[in-house]
Amino acid sequence: MPTWKPIVGQSFTPDQFAAYCQTLQWPVWRPSFIVLHNTGVPTLAQRPKGLTNQHILDLVKYYRDDQHWSAGPHLFIDDHQIWVFTPLTTPGVHSPSWNSVALGVEMLGDYETEPFNSGRGLAVHKNAVAVLSILCGTLGISPSTIKLHKEDPLTTHKCPGKNVVKTKLIAEVQTALITLHSGEHNVSA
Repeated sequence: MPTWKPIVGQSFTPDQFAAYCQTLQWPVWRPSFIVLHNTGVPTLAQRPKGLTNQHILDLVKYYRDDQHWSAGPHLFIDDHQIWVFTPLTTPGVHSPSWNSVALGVEMLGDYETEPFNSGRGLAVHKNAVAVLSILCGTLGISPSTIKLHKEDPLTTHKCPGKNVVKTKLIAEVQTALITLHSGEHNVSA
């Protein structure tokens, strides 16, 4: 069984996550792009209050003890928060072809059947756009390089589901990234 990488296990709002990312250093491993996933199970309906600390600990047991993986995805996003799971500065386990080169971002829900543009799915959607723009800005990654899990040639899943439209999502991340950095070069009088 591979050696398990301890998780970070902290949750953040988008603003807190942005501040957290600014504290990170990438001395050995630097991802080239981001892969977006959905949990499928649990669904939004199965987690009516989002993910809790106990849910995150249960995911550790699942990935470490049941799957026998060395790590899991980097982030879990729900409609309330962003959970950092595997440290962002090390490779995770989430997509067979891309574990060694990409960050793995899991969104709570099953977007093959649950809506991504209304209700709680919209809240997850907004948090995902915030996270993706923060990561792209922090790492200098173009949003156009974002991949969906189903694009991995070694994957048979339809993850993150038909309700996640890649072109629309990338456009939203590009807009958020511009907004995020629009005030950086302004000089106040």
